[in-house]
Amino acid sequence: MFTTRPEIQGTFGCVATTHWLGSAAGMAMLEKGGNAFDAAVAAGFVLQVVEPHLVGPAGDVPIIFHSAKTGETSVLCGQGPAPAGATIEHYRAQGIDVIPGNGLLATVVPGAFDAWLTLLRDHGELELSTVLEPAIGYALNGHPIVPGAVEAIRKARGMFEAEWKTSAPIYLPGGAVPEPRSLFRNEPLARMWQRVLAEAASAATREGRIEAARNCFRQGFVAEAIDRFFRDAEAMDQTGRRHKGVLSGQDLATWQASYEAPLTYDYLNHTVCKTGPWGQGPMFLQSLAILRGIDLSAMDPCGGDFVHVVNETLKLAFADREVYYGDPNFVSVPIETLLSDAYASARRAQIGRTASLDLLPGRIAGYEDQVERGLALLAGFNERNLGDESNEPTLAEMLSAPKGDTTHIDVVDSKGNMIAAMPSGGWLQSSPTIPELGFALNSRAQMFVLEPGLPTSLLPGKRPRTTLTPSFVLRDGRPYMAFGSPGGDQQEQWALITFLRHVHYGLNLQEAIELPMFHTRHVPSSFYPRTSAPGHLLCEESFGPAVLDDLRARGHEVEVAPEWTVGRMVAVSNAGDGILRAAATPRLMQAYAVGR
Repeated sequence: MFTTRPEIQGTFGCVATTHWLGSAAGMAMLEKGGNAFDAAVAAGFVLQVVEPHLVGPAGDVPIIFHSAKTGETSVLCGQGPAPAGATIEHYRAQGIDVIPGNGLLATVVPGAFDAWLTLLRDHGELELSTVLEPAIGYALNGHPIVPGAVEAIRKARGMFEAEWKTSAPIYLPGGAVPEPRSLFRNEPLARMWQRVLAEAASAATREGRIEAARNCFRQGFVAEAIDRFFRDAEAMDQTGRRHKGVLSGQDLATWQASYEAPLTYDYLNHTVCKTGPWGQGPMFLQSLAILRGIDLSAMDPCGGDFVHVVNETLKLAFADREVYYGDPNFVSVPIETLLSDAYASARRAQIGRTASLDLLPGRIAGYEDQVERGLALLAGFNERNLGDESNEPTLAEMLSAPKGDTTHIDVVDSKGNMIAAMPSGGWLQSSPTIPELGFALNSRAQMFVLEPGLPTSLLPGKRPRTTLTPSFVLRDGRPYMAFGSPGGDQQEQWALITFLRHVHYGLNLQEAIELPMFHTRHVPSSFYPRTSAPGHLLCEESFGPAVLDDLRARGHEVEVAPEWTVGRMVAVSNAGDGILRAAATPRLMQAYAVGR
C-alpha cells in the first residue's frame, strides 16, 4: 500500500520519537558509540525542550526495555506518587470535590529526572554531560518552536499575564506569543542543567557523576527551589481560586524511580509487555484476551466489523480499568482474574451486534461493593456538568491553561537493546514556572478521586493511575517491537489498533500506523473534569462514507475527524533477520523515525 513516508530500515540502529529533533538527538548518541538507553535519555531531555506543551523536566515517564547484557525485559517506574500532605481531608477542606487539572494542588512528586538518570546509570554507556548536550544546546541557543506549542502558549496567555506571572518571561518573550517555527529559547532551563553538570563534575566515576546529578534534583538546589516555591506560592487553578500546593523537598528526597517486572500476555506468537495496574497498560492485555477468541484476520482492517469489535472490546476493558485498577502497593487488583481465559470469555460474550451505551465492568466476587461505589462516583462526574458551555464562563475558565498531552520514544540498537518510553507531564500550561529552574510542575494528581476506599482514591505515597503506557513485544521470546502514542485515554486505543493491524494483516510498521484511526470517549476521562460521552466513536473521514454509515447503523455515536488528524504513533522493531525497522506517523507533521 502507499504510505506518505517509508518504513525506515537499517542495521546499525533506529530511533522514533514524536519530534524530529528528539529522534536526531537519540541517533547522535548511537553514532557516538552509545546504546539504545543513551539514545532514549538524550531524546527524552530534548523533548522537554522542543515539546514543552507536552512534557517537561518535572513530568513522569514509565519505561519498558530489554537489556541485551542482562537478557531481561523490565519496567522502570518514573511515575511519582502523591506528596505526604496530599490527603482527601486536606483537599476537601479547600472546598474541592474534583482535583483540578492545573495549578499546584494537582502536583505529584516529579518522576522523570530520576528515572532517566537511573536508566543511564544502570544501562547506558555515555557520560551524562554527553547525553544532556543536545537538550542544553536547544534550550540555550534556541530551536524552531512547533505550532502546537505556540497554540498552547496563546491559549495560556491570559493565565500567564494575570496569574502565573513567573511563566510569562519565558513563554511570552518581549510580551508576545512567539511566532510558529521562530527561534525559541529557555535559558533558565539550560542554566539549571549546566549547574547540575557542574555540581556533579567532581565525582570520580561516571556512575558517581550521575548519582551526584540525581541528588541535585532529589536533595540539592533543584529540590530546594521547588520546596521554596511551594512554601511561598499560591496559584490560580480550574476551581476559580488560588491554592497553595502540598509538595515539599522532603517528598522529593524520599522517593526514587524503581524497577519491576512487566505484566505480560501471550497473543499468537507474541508476548506483550505492559506496566502494572498503576497505569492503564493492563487494559491492552485484557483487550487481547477478549479478542483472542475472535477471527480478526477474516475482517477488513478498515472495515465496520473490525472497528466495531475492537471498539466494543476497548469499552469493556476501559470499564474494568475504572473500577479495578490502582497502585497495587495500596489496593488489591484482581489482575489474574481480569486476564484469565474464563473472564475473557464471559466479557467476549457481552459484545453484541450493536454499540453498547452503558459502562459495563465485569463482576468479580469480593469486589461487588467497590464496583457499585465506583460506578456511582463515575456517574457523578457527568452530573456535575463541569465546564458546561451553556453556563457563563467562570474566572478559572477564562484564564485556564489548556490541557497538555504526551510524547513517546522508541529505540533499537544493533547490540540487541530495545526501549519504549512515554514521557509526559510538567507542561508549560500545567502550573506556574519556577523562575530559577525554567520549568513547571506536573498535574498528574488530577487522576486521583476524593472518595475514600476506591482503587484510585488519593493517599500520600500512592501512584496515580496514569494513562502513560509504553508497549513492548517479544516474538518467540526475543525482543521484537517497541511502540506507543501520546493521547491520554486514547494512547492504549491507538496502540492496540496498530498492533492488531501489524500482526493480523502483515502490514509493516509504517503501513499499520498510516491506516485510518479511531477511538472512543465512552468512559469518563482520566483528566479534569472527568466527563464522558457514552457510545461515542471518533473516526477519521478516510474510512469512507460506507464504513461510517455502517457504524452509525450499529448504534455508534459517530464523530468524523478530518483525515490525518488522529493518533501520534511511533514504533521500532527487530525481527531477528539482521534488519532494524522504525516508523512514525505523518499526523501533525512532527514525529520522525531515523536509522541506518
